[in-house]
Amino acid sequence: MSYRAPVPEMLFTLRHVAGLDGVDPDDAEAILTEAGRIAGQVLAPLNRVGDRHGTPFADGSVTTPPGWREAYRTFTDGGWNGLSAEADHGGQGLPKLVEAACTEMWNGANLAFGLCPLLTQGGIEALAAHGSEDLKARYLEKLVTGEWPATMNLTEPQAGSDLALLRSRAERADDGTYRIIGSKIYITYGEHDLADNIVHLVLARLPDAPAGTRGISLFLVPKVLPDGTVNDLRCSGVEHKLGIHASPTCSMAFGDHGGAVGWLIGQENKGLACMFTMMNAARLNVGLQGVGVAEAATQRALAYAQERRQGRAVGAAESTSPIVAHPDVQRMLLTMKAYTAAARGICYLTAAALDASRGPEGQTALDRASLLTPVAKAFSTDLANEVTSLGVQVHGGMGFVEETGAAQLMRDARILGIYEGTNGIQAIDLTARKLPLNGGATVRSQIAWMRRAAESLLKAGDPAFGHMAARLRDGIGSLDRATSHQLAALTSNRPNAALAGATPYLRLFGLALGGACLARSALAAAAALKAGETDPAHAARIALARFYAENLLVAAGGLEHSVVEGGAFTDDAALALAV
Repeated sequence: MSYRAPVPEMLFTLRHVAGLDGVDPDDAEAILTEAGRIAGQVLAPLNRVGDRHGTPFADGSVTTPPGWREAYRTFTDGGWNGLSAEADHGGQGLPKLVEAACTEMWNGANLAFGLCPLLTQGGIEALAAHGSEDLKARYLEKLVTGEWPATMNLTEPQAGSDLALLRSRAERADDGTYRIIGSKIYITYGEHDLADNIVHLVLARLPDAPAGTRGISLFLVPKVLPDGTVNDLRCSGVEHKLGIHASPTCSMAFGDHGGAVGWLIGQENKGLACMFTMMNAARLNVGLQGVGVAEAATQRALAYAQERRQGRAVGAAESTSPIVAHPDVQRMLLTMKAYTAAARGICYLTAAALDASRGPEGQTALDRASLLTPVAKAFSTDLANEVTSLGVQVHGGMGFVEETGAAQLMRDARILGIYEGTNGIQAIDLTARKLPLNGGATVRSQIAWMRRAAESLLKAGDPAFGHMAARLRDGIGSLDRATSHQLAALTSNRPNAALAGATPYLRLFGLALGGACLARSALAAAAALKAGETDPAHAARIALARFYAENLLVAAGGLEHSVVEGGAFTDDAALALAV
């Protein structure tokens, strides 16, 4: 089966979980409906094609799979590349929240394709925030329209996540430009045939730069220079990967013949701030990739379970039943669907906070977005790995062979917890940098938002909610106590105690926040039913939220113990690992 964008569920989450402001609901529905058509009819049919074809590399050039160029032209001609970019730069000026739903669609339909516009969005953010007026005038509109895609050249062979080890260098030229010399690896869409120019954003060091991350600068280095000549850079190879076969992951060489011409973005030795502008945009989008792939895996598994007949269900009249009738398969499918819905709510909340940061809330909303971003990235992509694995399990032996497509989704999803900052790094960022924001007031405010959802469940007293209110309240309590532990460890100079619990803490945060998101969905659905609406999706939303609370959120207590009591392993880790 092919991917179908879940537009009604997306719209419901936009309105009732994240809060859709700044765009008319009817306009949002029209935009998402058309985006869903592009995703389902243009991008999804190319997903298997791309996986099988890969990205052949010869003589420094990369050939994208059949249909890729035409699909990219359809995508950019429709204005989809710059949905949230300013109209003055060729964009649509729409809220990030609407763009987030579309990003989920592109990546649910075809993750390898969706990576190209995802990286370009990061370039747009960095250039718009830090670029000179001249660079903006020359490049920003081309990036926004997608005529020229962008890349992020950060990683080097000896420097994976540790940017302090970067060796690529930049030398000042007399004309105000710079000459870039060095090598980069894992550059997504570093070379391809979708466009006649590629705008590389490259981290490098000046000769007199301070050591470590304080000495990094960011440069715009185009494949083709403004005078039409080819810059001194090349793709030196393409990686052979577990998944995302149709996304060229390139090694790049700069300066074989004296140095690639580049222009400084921001200030010298201040590239880290520019880089984080790119990375923060990319991290939310990677979280949305996780939601999209999880949705695709859920759709595929449910369709298979409805068709595949095996065993006889309890009380069934026929000798064999569709496997969807068996409780354990139902449990797997509901887990997939509930995790996907929870991750969607978290990512949309993060996008809404970014939108709010441009309004009266300003810094308060930006702090909230900063807090939520590592959770959106790591929780959603961890769940993508779990959901796609369950999808293979639902298919049984047929999931382990390639023809069903379940295996490809699992292979593709595996990278999501690794790139744009591993999920362990996201957990460290959440604990060490985001929890202390405003003395802990930002995280306490978010926990209070969750508590209000639990209180509303209690007040509603709807029998259909089951034990949802109690389980959500328990989960939030675990998060609250674990948060106090993490903050206390940081303020009492016990960093190892905080860092040892960082990953289970992030999981606990996402689990509780996802429960609050689904609770809001259930409350809105119950109100619609009470008002006389007959859409069966409303009862399904309530049932899904109840399943999440009573079957998945109950893990919160164990995670709390792991955060608060489990950190002692650092004392014995060397001993235990030596044997």
